[in-house]
Amino acid sequence: MPRVPQLVGLTYHIKTFGCQMNLHDSERVSGLLDDCGLIEVSTPEEADVVIFMTCCVRENADTRLYGQASALVSMVAPPSGRRVLGVGGCIAQRDGAALRTHIPNVDFVFGTSALSSVPELLVAALEGKQGRGPLVDIEEQGRSFSTDLPSHRAQDFHAWVPIMTGCNNFCTYCIVPYVRGRERSRVLERVVDECQQLVDDGVREICLLGQNVNSYGRDLYGEPRFAELLRAVGSTGIERIRFTSSNPKDLSDETIAAMAQTPGVMPQLHLAVQSGSTRILKAMNRSYTRDEYLDLVRRLRAAMPDIALSTDIIVGFPGETEEDFLDTLSLVEEVRYSSAFTFIYSKRPGTPAARMDDPATHEEIQDRFDRLANLVATLAHDANQRDLGSLVEVLVEGPSKRDDQVLVGHSRKNQTVHFRAPEGMDAQSLVGKLCDVRVDEARTWYLSGPMVGAAR
Repeated sequence: MPRVPQLVGLTYHIKTFGCQMNLHDSERVSGLLDDCGLIEVSTPEEADVVIFMTCCVRENADTRLYGQASALVSMVAPPSGRRVLGVGGCIAQRDGAALRTHIPNVDFVFGTSALSSVPELLVAALEGKQGRGPLVDIEEQGRSFSTDLPSHRAQDFHAWVPIMTGCNNFCTYCIVPYVRGRERSRVLERVVDECQQLVDDGVREICLLGQNVNSYGRDLYGEPRFAELLRAVGSTGIERIRFTSSNPKDLSDETIAAMAQTPGVMPQLHLAVQSGSTRILKAMNRSYTRDEYLDLVRRLRAAMPDIALSTDIIVGFPGETEEDFLDTLSLVEEVRYSSAFTFIYSKRPGTPAARMDDPATHEEIQDRFDRLANLVATLAHDANQRDLGSLVEVLVEGPSKRDDQVLVGHSRKNQTVHFRAPEGMDAQSLVGKLCDVRVDEARTWYLSGPMVGAAR
């Protein structure tokens, strides 16, 4: 995209809320603004243009957005004399111009499929063309994938690669199909070509993105082709492949085999269960039972004995009883997750679950959440003990915020690993490298120890 005279030299700051898809979208918006001649800055106080990339999966995301947008009003104006506020992502897609109700200072709004319109909306806002409300583009028809836009990656060694967007599952608690639309897959060859270019550019880890990667290709080819895609991406020579999100109902034996047989695929999988109760899973419209999920876990571990599993769990879904919750606890105990994201149910207007009655009290739900969180922490600690004394391969991401000589990265199983740079070595020179770390300490949420051998 050519430089835009009205935008050259302005500064911008993007704040991202929510999922990995939002992180990728932020990188694309950043790439667009770079190409237009804007300059990225690290804080909103410095910025002429502030953009919030939003998530509406949980209620606190709305609250955080409103609070941070309100805080901009009291900030000292930038040198240009005016700060422009744009809002994108899922809340923007959901609310459109109605965002002005909660955010009086919003200048422009763009939906999940309208990233390419940001420069045009920004120019119009600067020229004062919004009238009494924000400039809005939330139309989806005819939009191309965001991967056709330039990208400003946060890390040179890591890249997000969307393979599809949207979701057809309509879980009763989830707003995603309403704000991201139905499933649309990218052509397989284009995904592989992008991955090959990233490898050629020095990227060492790719994360394939989709609301349900396991159903990738069904809309284009009549049947899922995710297993084929995994093998093809592995053939590019990429050293690390991860993917998210993965719905259990569509995780096939062919995909499990591809995971086990493709060297670049990491021995780690995020497999959201949401509940251990078959009754609640049915109410959630999750399309699998407790027993089917546990059988899937057994098949994964038969193919990859060392695989680390993580999950999402909702506590307090409408109608959940103590018996249902105990089913969740026993499933977590049986699977023995390495980590889990646990959430108290958040009612999202427009979803079927928002209309369901819930007799449980806040105190009961909080008690269940606390019991689950304690179990998850215990199991995470136990999982990390298995690596005590071993060497783990770490992709180094950067220095610790507390000590710039302590480096932080992730293992093949996605564990956070801390280690100190060897004496006399510039810690920054190790960023993006693969290092072996001998695990001398295994805590609940991280491993640590000395670096062994040379970085590569």
